[in-house]
Amino acid sequence: MRLKHLNLTVNDVDASRQFLETYFGMTCVGSRGQGFSAMFDDDQFVLTLMKGRDVLYPKTFHIGFPQESREKVNQINKRLKNDGYEVDSPIESHGYTFYVQAPGEESRSALLNDIIVI
Repeated sequence: MRLKHLNLTVNDVDASRQFLETYFGMTCVGSRGQGFSAMFDDDQFVLTLMKGRDVLYPKTFHIGFPQESREKVNQINKRLKNDGYEVDSPIESHGYTFYVQAPGEESRSALLNDIIVI
């Protein structure tokens, strides 16, 4: 079974959308103001972003973006660092991975992204 749709409530839809487009190749296929965006990846996975107030995910909540190679993980990591994000270098942990906090999300509501080779 494959997951085909995920809805995330975020504090800043525009910042989250731009982050996902820039670093993860997601494509926005529709928006309604600043409160909703629908995004697709190359496999037609649907990710919707909805504006919420005081969004509180559990501390360990994150979503993973599988990559085809270690080189691709390294490229994304380097690009994020070059663009000023605080990210550790990738490590071996349930795959070759690192975590980054999406912009516009406060630490208590951090939407962490797990970039991993599967």
